[in-house]
Amino acid sequence: MTLERLKAAVHYTAGCLCQEVAEDKEIEFSKQTIAAISDITFSQCEIFAKDLEMFARHAKRSTINTEDVKLLARRSQSLLKYITQKSEELASSNQKQKEKKKKKNEGESKGRSSEAQVQPMMADSEELDT
Repeated sequence: MTLERLKAAVHYTAGCLCQEVAEDKEIEFSKQTIAAISDITFSQCEIFAKDLEMFARHAKRSTINTEDVKLLARRSQSLLKYITQKSEELASSNQKQKEKKKKKNEGESKGRSSEAQVQPMMADSEELDT
């Protein structure tokens, strides 16, 4: 996606959010105000992206992880709390999925091992028939 398309997407989203707030609060936003909000938002996103990249690089990683995002959000207590909560929920959900997958794989391997034992027995009985 090109930079211009990203900027357009941010502008569109800012416009939609401003429209929701305007309806809720019974106020109006000028086009210049919406443009300013979208420009500031885009600039802040660029800063966030650079910071996240630097946090990961400082930790000698090439991948940004949740700890980097928490570090970025450290100045906003409510945002940090929200991100931490969501991170814990995701970790818990991932752990449950891994356990389900492990149980499923164990069940399949038990089924295979009993099947594998039956086949040699059948081969032995076939040898006896001949």
